[in-house]
Amino acid sequence: MDEIVKQALAKWPHVPHCYGWLGLDARGRWYLRDAATQAQGDFPQSKGDWLRHEKLVEFIGRNYDADAQGQWFFQNGPQRVYVELECTPWIWRIQPDFTVHAHTGRQTRVSACLQDEAGRVYFETESGLGLVHSLDVAMAAEGIEVGRWPLRPARAWELAQQYGYIQSPAALQRQP
Repeated sequence: MDEIVKQALAKWPHVPHCYGWLGLDARGRWYLRDAATQAQGDFPQSKGDWLRHEKLVEFIGRNYDADAQGQWFFQNGPQRVYVELECTPWIWRIQPDFTVHAHTGRQTRVSACLQDEAGRVYFETESGLGLVHSLDVAMAAEGIEVGRWPLRPARAWELAQQYGYIQSPAALQRQP
């Protein structure tokens, strides 16, 4: 976490959390979801504005974490902005040397490879579970073929519970 964020947290410890305003899609892109976008429906059906400002995207990535309940958030100064996930909290990119990096740039080590009923490929890593970016599935297949990542079957609908993450913190807030 950035030092300036830690300082803001210390200075203003009781800023209310924010829900529904930030989304992460299955390709590792961040979306800003204003009130009008949220009124049109849940993420990802109503995505909002794709954040393309490089420095902002890097700032979000450096300050991206999960709480004890498995809700992922971006710590924006003193305010915790919970993230709506299209799929998983991490989107993995495979480099030519088979190293694996998250959509945030963070490098990780793969411990298992999963494939769901729709053919989507996931990596279980030291950082948690994430979807392999669609552009890197062929490289994942190559890694599987040479025995780098043994493949296990998975059911997509079970992954969030099995790996302890919540796809929609906003939906939890709406529950009585």
